Order: sequence, then structure tokens, then C-alpha cells
Amino acid sequence: MPEKPGEIQIDKEIDARGSFCPGPLMELIRGIRAIPVGGTLALLSSDPGSARDVPAWVQKAGHELLGTFPEQGYTRFVVRRKR
Repeated sequence: MPEKPGEIQIDKEIDARGSFCPGPLMELIRGIRAIPVGGTLALLSSDPGSARDVPAWVQKAGHELLGTFPEQGYTRFVVRRKR
């Protein structure tokens, strides 16, 4: 797994900072549907609940969490669509 988000090719980025549960997760679900299988999506979220919700949904939905990158005031979640 790449160690920095800049090393991962991102096909779509969703800025959900300032949105609270379940907003960031709903944005992620909508975004994953909009990219092709094999594509990558970055979700920016300032909601602390996303640290639990995003990895759980990604695993349940059968996608791949490429990384969780803490930034100043938010977290960047990078997900690859697997199906």
C-alpha cells in the first residue's frame, strides 16, 4: 500500500468536510457508484464517525480501503471500487 495519498491515482474526490453522519458515508456510496470498477475515490471527511463508518462499509460492500490519511482537521479515505 502506498504510504502517501499523493502516490495513489485518484479518479474522483468528494469533499464532505463539514457534513455529519450519515452524510459522508452517503456521499461515498454515491461516489463509488459513479466510478468504474477498479477506479479510486478519495473522500474528505471531518466527521469523527467516518473513522468507524467508512472502513466498515467498504468491507461490507466488498471494496478495498487503500488508506486512511489524517490531515489538518479532516481525514482522507481512499477507496478502490472492486465490483
